[in-house]
Amino acid sequence: MDKQRLILVVLTVLPLAAACGTDKAGSGSVGAEKPVTGVHWSVDSVTVDGKAHKAPDGANVEMKDGKAAGNYGCNHFNAKVTTAEDGTIRLSHATTTRMACEKPVMTFEQTLADTLVGGALKTAVTDDHLTLTTASGDTVRLTESAESTS
Repeated sequence: MDKQRLILVVLTVLPLAAACGTDKAGSGSVGAEKPVTGVHWSVDSVTVDGKAHKAPDGANVEMKDGKAAGNYGCNHFNAKVTTAEDGTIRLSHATTTRMACEKPVMTFEQTLADTLVGGALKTAVTDDHLTLTTASGDTVRLTESAESTS
């Protein structure tokens, strides 16, 4: 009977002891940061010199395999993407279609294109949001979307 009690105690205490674990406390963050590449991002806005510009419907970008593809709001674009050791990304060698669209959309497209291809972009991912920030503090804000440009 003592053997049965011992087995019962062990079976009761063992799961509790295992739940304590041996991992050291971390920084408080949970899991790894979400990747920037391989995700379809819808553009929400671009802020340049403190002025926010809301994106037209359909503005998006997806980066993978060293390439970026997307839509500025009217015109499609492709670019080369490189990632630096400091985690910044750089879009270069951009090509775009040349459809004529309404002036506000074309103005937004030019602002977005200049911001994306203007230099190194610091990336920050929070939940399903990505913020790209230039060296001068201009930002592109994006939200993860289920759609894909591929």
